[in-house]
Amino acid sequence: MQSTATLKRHADLVDRMDGTQGVDLEERMMAGKLRPEERSDAVLACTGCANAEACVHWQGRTETAEATPDYCRNAEMFDRLKLDQFG
Repeated sequence: MQSTATLKRHADLVDRMDGTQGVDLEERMMAGKLRPEERSDAVLACTGCANAEACVHWQGRTETAEATPDYCRNAEMFDRLKLDQFG
């Protein structure tokens, strides 16, 4: 089981990634386009990322982006939500 600090850190990374992707995860949940457990699964997937520090740096210098970094374990989720939102 992940520590509380690890879960909080990666929840923050996922929340910050939604901003760079132009996808508000809370809004998508309220619209029924994302189940709460999918967001939880995204945080857990993020905890398994070997590039968390690179992600912190990428997010620090990236305000918006068309795609997540290649190593993002949640790229498919963000892509799906963007297509649903804009497609």
